[in-house]
Amino acid sequence: MTKIKELLEFDRAQGGLVIGTDEAGRGPGAGPVFAAAVCFREIPESLYEELALLNDSKKLPEKHREELFEVIKKYAVFSIQQASVSEIETKNILNASLDTMKKACCDVASQLGTDRIKVLVDGNKKIKNYQAEQMTVVKGDSKSASIAAASILAKVSRDRFMYKIDKDFPEYGWARNKGYLTAEHVDAIKRLGATVWHRKKFLRNILEEEKQLSLL
Repeated sequence: MTKIKELLEFDRAQGGLVIGTDEAGRGPGAGPVFAAAVCFREIPESLYEELALLNDSKKLPEKHREELFEVIKKYAVFSIQQASVSEIETKNILNASLDTMKKACCDVASQLGTDRIKVLVDGNKKIKNYQAEQMTVVKGDSKSASIAAASILAKVSRDRFMYKIDKDFPEYGWARNKGYLTAEHVDAIKRLGATVWHRKKFLRNILEEEKQLSLL
């Protein structure tokens, strides 16, 4: 249980109410980007045991992420938001991600009923046009309990979404690759073209290459 103590102590050391935020889905070529924000307003003893496995979502097997997803929702004040493919194409993925994190943080602050908060943002980019006190935390999902929890909420929510749309487009393998441009995914794009869920700007080189080949 040492890891969860370290994660919670990091948040407690910030003083006052802390909101951690993280995103999932910046790298894939298909699907929305999800962001979550989490605040552990109270930390009962039972939290240490039930969140004993908490860590960076990328380091956890899917089964553990799913289990922690329910525990986090039970104990935390949280919000899960998403930015559509259209928003990603219009704003670019970084701005869409930061804007979605801002929405999630604002929602949690509203639920808490106060703006006297400190927001811990995973990575090295602060949320733009946001007046709350912020601190960036590089690799924050392995340092902060609230960021780690937010990473799990965002990751599980996005994975569930990709499983859902995979049923309509099974040829692209989204249930397996979650929209990342694996060899299987790229081959399907070249054979079948892009769908409404694809980020066309991400695929520009692939689509242009296929266009050139068709002209030969």
